Amino acid sequence: MSFQPEKLETFLTVFNQSKSYIATAEGCLHLELMQMPATPNVIFTFSFWRSEDDLNNYRHSELFEKTWAKTKVLFNDKPQAWTLKSREVVKQFEI
Repeated sequence: MSFQPEKLETFLTVFNQSKSYIATAEGCLHLELMQMPATPNVIFTFSFWRSEDDLNNYRHSELFEKTWAKTKVLFNDKPQAWTLKSREVVKQFEI
């Protein structure tokens, strides 16, 4: 997600208010916020879900709708999202 630079702090506030609810949503196994050092207004959310159904249930939830409504007005470019399927885990990490 690419944000208007002056709106980045607003997004971080929205994320901080929502992250514990997203992380405890049914099927959410991991939630991480990542930032591009060279372009700090570009942010990725990186999450693992038990199943695509769990992810879709979250995407259709009131929590997502409210969070998305606050977030989408802060972009400076069209957001992109990908759903990926793991092919191979070479090394598992703990943070």
